[in-house]
Amino acid sequence: MSSQGPAADAARKEVRALIAAKGHAVDNARAVIARLDDAFERGELARTPQLETYLVDLRQALDQDEGEKLGGKSAEAARFITRAIDRELDSA
Repeated sequence: MSSQGPAADAARKEVRALIAAKGHAVDNARAVIARLDDAFERGELARTPQLETYLVDLRQALDQDEGEKLGGKSAEAARFITRAIDRELDSA
């Protein structure tokens, strides 16, 4: 069952705003991860198996060595995965 209440609604709204924000997809994806981690820790949203899978995939897409720049493939993966996260948010 999905999380209910004003805190859950606010968390979903904030995550969706981060997904849709102007800027680089990689930076937006990092912000999405941070906000979701915070929402889970505070109990605002419940972890779903699908959402966990998306977050693991997103973290892998954003993994880089120190000093390495992420290119187009990482950005495209970030856009693709954050769209999937957006679809799953209502279940969280």
